[in-house]
Amino acid sequence: MKKTIKNDYIPRLKKLYKEVILPQLMKKLNYKNIHQVPKLEKVVISMSVNEAKENIKALDIAMEELSMITGQKPKICRAKKAISNFKIKKGMPIGLKVTLRGDRMYEFIDRLIYIALPKIKDFHGISPDGFDGRGNYNLGITEQYIFPEVSVEKSDRVRGMNITIVTSAKTDQEAKELLSLFGFPFRKN
Repeated sequence: MKKTIKNDYIPRLKKLYKEVILPQLMKKLNYKNIHQVPKLEKVVISMSVNEAKENIKALDIAMEELSMITGQKPKICRAKKAISNFKIKKGMPIGLKVTLRGDRMYEFIDRLIYIALPKIKDFHGISPDGFDGRGNYNLGITEQYIFPEVSVEKSDRVRGMNITIVTSAKTDQEAKELLSLFGFPFRKN
């Protein structure tokens, strides 16, 4: 007979959302129902691994780094068609992708905002222009070394990544309000 372990752990940002952000947004946006209030749905992290066409071990190193950063095994993205100018054959591995939901999503965003982003040299905030028109935010990071999980000694080269934060917000303004309350450091234009 299996014993079930009761886990009372709730991520810090999830608790903050339920206790502080949700009531503030309801009041600010004049919503009557809590289900109308925008929330985080998922975070998609993608990383290009162009050097995998010459050195397949680069894909393994990138996969290990991305899994350390996210706490989840990445999916290998393969080329859909051959492009001779870039020496890419159909089916060749060209990138990695991870989709985070639930507690892992909140933990990743917590580490991104409060640990990783402040480590960027000459950081003055993230661009408020990364919204896509439907309430989702895209953020590009030039190097994976800002995350404390990645070891510079074990890594073979600097890799960038794209982070897409998908929200249930209807407009970019609602999404920006939500992300600002979470603590995203938007630059003043």
